[in-house]
Amino acid sequence: TGGGMILFNDLAAQYRSVQGELQQAVLKVLESGQYVLGQEVAAFEREFAEYAEVSQAVAVNSGTSALHLALLAAGVQPGDEVITVPFTFVATVAAIRYAGAIPVFVDVRPDTLTMDPALLARAMTPKTKAIIPVHLYGQAADLDPILAVAKTRGVAVIEDAAQAHGTRYKGRRVGGIGDLGCFSFYPGKNLGACGEGGIITTTNPAYVKKLRMLRDWGAERKYDHELLGFNYRMEAVQGAALRVKLRRLEGWTAARRKLAAAYDRSLKVGAIGHVAKAGYGDHVYHLYVVRVQERQAIIDGLQAKGIQTGIHYPVPVHLQPWAAELGYRAGQFPESEAAAATVLSLPLYPEMPEGQVAQVSAALSSLVREQTSVEGHAAGF
Repeated sequence: TGGGMILFNDLAAQYRSVQGELQQAVLKVLESGQYVLGQEVAAFEREFAEYAEVSQAVAVNSGTSALHLALLAAGVQPGDEVITVPFTFVATVAAIRYAGAIPVFVDVRPDTLTMDPALLARAMTPKTKAIIPVHLYGQAADLDPILAVAKTRGVAVIEDAAQAHGTRYKGRRVGGIGDLGCFSFYPGKNLGACGEGGIITTTNPAYVKKLRMLRDWGAERKYDHELLGFNYRMEAVQGAALRVKLRRLEGWTAARRKLAAAYDRSLKVGAIGHVAKAGYGDHVYHLYVVRVQERQAIIDGLQAKGIQTGIHYPVPVHLQPWAAELGYRAGQFPESEAAAATVLSLPLYPEMPEGQVAQVSAALSSLVREQTSVEGHAAGF
């Protein structure tokens, strides 16, 4: 840790907490000579499926690959439409393009910043093949109304659960509620690999067969390539590392919730907006996000006090340079655009000393108070 810096995340601290066990697991793989898929990955698939309360899980090399293959398994073809939100990481939408499909956006709700189900029906067309709700920051999107619309039209629901390991929606774990669920094990996630990784969860055996083939060159038997497949296999080292960390995940989630509750208690300034916690589920706090006006000044002020922050996400996907081809423009998704201009992610990770929450909260509160007294008005969210 840098001299008195309050880190946004500290992956080295997590490593120290599992070091002995992790090294042993990884060395076993190195000595085995079996480096891709294999027993460790198969065991991780079984353990993660059990954790996520689904019948099957198919491990891949990233969360992006998970989304891509989930779309293909669901039968999405070039020219089909797939509905998602513009307020997400770029991978959600990139995967739709990889499948040759056309992303169609619906805006997010102003409170939870997840897909607004009220806007869904009018975005559907005869070409709609799938819907990808994003479980943002560790909280589920409101799935029941989304699933109801999907059912009437016979389209697949693919849950983007990249930030939502273990999140529950009305008592059920996300990832097994729609037709397919996609998780990322990018190192900073609640369950992070020592590198890249991802997994697809489902209860549909037909999907499982297709996913297993697609991730491994479209072959069920070696050199018999029924489908045009990909090299999206999980490496054995990642499977082994993730098995070790999965056993700690519930404890880490409890630590995140405790820190988030401390932030909730200490951030009571009117000009600090909060992303609402929905009554329909629980939250695993992948990120703790507030909303502020004049964000850059706040970030600079916190940085000057040695406090790191993040922005998830500063530019909605429909306004990214590469997405110009989709033909959207500024002003079309006002809630996503307002969120992108105001969200601020505060330091939060399981090993974070609880005293740092008080320091961050005090620093943020005083900066926001200074700002509002200068402007002479409180910001509304």
